[in-house]
Amino acid sequence: MKRITLVLLALALVASFGFANGDGEKGGKPYIAVVSKGEQHDFWQQVKRGANAAAEDFGADVTFEGPPSESDVQIQVEMLNNAMAKAPVAIALAALDTTSVIDQLTELKGKGVPVVGFDSGVPNAPAGSIVANASTDNAAAAGLAAEKMFAMIKGDIEAATTSSPVKIIVMNQDASGESLLSRGKGFRDGMIAQIVDNSSMTMNDIAVVGNPAYIAADSPVSGQKVFIEMVVPASTASTDAAASTSAILNKVADENILGIFCSNEGTVKGVLAATNDGADLGNKYDLVVIGFDAGAGQKNAVRNGLFAGSITQDPYSIGYKAVELAYKSWKGESVADVDTGAKYYTAANMDDEDIAPLLYD
Repeated sequence: MKRITLVLLALALVASFGFANGDGEKGGKPYIAVVSKGEQHDFWQQVKRGANAAAEDFGADVTFEGPPSESDVQIQVEMLNNAMAKAPVAIALAALDTTSVIDQLTELKGKGVPVVGFDSGVPNAPAGSIVANASTDNAAAAGLAAEKMFAMIKGDIEAATTSSPVKIIVMNQDASGESLLSRGKGFRDGMIAQIVDNSSMTMNDIAVVGNPAYIAADSPVSGQKVFIEMVVPASTASTDAAASTSAILNKVADENILGIFCSNEGTVKGVLAATNDGADLGNKYDLVVIGFDAGAGQKNAVRNGLFAGSITQDPYSIGYKAVELAYKSWKGESVADVDTGAKYYTAANMDDEDIAPLLYD
């Protein structure tokens, strides 16, 4: 009897040790924790749908949670701690603040629990603590917006002179978020490439001006024919985005402003607020406006032809690929970063079956 008791005790200790090292299973299924930047917004609900679909396909048990808002860093940290206490075999994480989860990432790495970044991932995480990322290539997505806009304003760019230059505005909600920085810079570089490759203009005719965080060391800055102005409102508040838009609109005629690219839903809302929900874009200003993401207001602006179009991410694929990468990494398979893609939608294609599901409210 004593021997049986000792054997049972040993088995319990082995099970406990395995669970603490990320071998946790629920009902025979490997447990993967997904900790998001949020949960209420429809974007995150689409990410959750993708994560749950992957869990079904790969036979995993998945939990998905995120804080009430993307400013609730401490709440997210507590969610991550709680998830770790359940000893998942892997974790998918979209960190609100990398510095706040350094200790957790170090602990998970030491225990051999793979962590996959998703959406904007975990920028500047400790080396080796993130095995792969499932995210939109934001620079490439914004470059697609530049390509679409250039096609519509090419004639005006060709006609620009030093005495009558033209300007393109890039609206960025802030100058710190990795996603927004990538989008702003991606559009900037994409537009420069389009101008140089597909018009008579050269780098010497272009100047990138505005917020210094969006001006690279090799950006052209001395041109006098085409100006690409990188704008960042005073704060992330919607009122400041609207104020920045109003200031831009007051200069449309004097500075020959051809187009505005909004790098996220926040700057889109600022443009809509400053233009009577976009109505003024149809009757007061001759501008090409392209947005990023979706949302009811933005979709209406696209559907009504007030915006030329917008770029949408694929939140469903972000969630699906995050769980897939986490599962494969736990299985010992080699994993690498995955670009979950982006699409350009217009009034003509936004109801297509491959795009409509991506246009969240």
